[in-house]
Amino acid sequence: MNAYAAMKQYQTVNVNAQVSEADPHRLIQMLMEGALQRIAQARGALQHGNVPLKGEQIGKATAIIGGLRDALNVNEGGELAANLDRLYAFMQQRLSQANLKNDAAMLDEVSELLREIKAGWDGIRQA
Repeated sequence: MNAYAAMKQYQTVNVNAQVSEADPHRLIQMLMEGALQRIAQARGALQHGNVPLKGEQIGKATAIIGGLRDALNVNEGGELAANLDRLYAFMQQRLSQANLKNDAAMLDEVSELLREIKAGWDGIRQA
C-alpha cells in the first residue's frame, strides 16, 4: 500500500483532518469517508440545481477514489487488489457519467458500492 500517495491525494482535496498522524488503515477509512461526503454533497448540489458545486464535488470524489486506487498494492494484494482497482475505475467512470448526465441514481450507485467496501474495510480493524 502506498500510504504516502493516498495521504497526498487526501490533502489535495481540502479535507480537514490529521492525516499525518493516521496509520495506513485509518487513512484508507478517511479516504472512503471523504469520497462519500463529496458524493453526498454533489447529490445535494444536484438537487438544488447548483451545477458548479455538483461538478466540483464529483471531481473531488473522483480524485479521492483515485487516491484509493493509488494506495492498492497489486503485487501483495493479488486478485483482491486487482478486483478493487477495477471497481474503483468503474466508480470513477460512473461519477463522470453522473456529472455529465446530472444523474443522482449513478451517484447513489457509487455511494452504495463504496459503503459496502468501507464496511468490509472497517471490519478488518475489528477482527
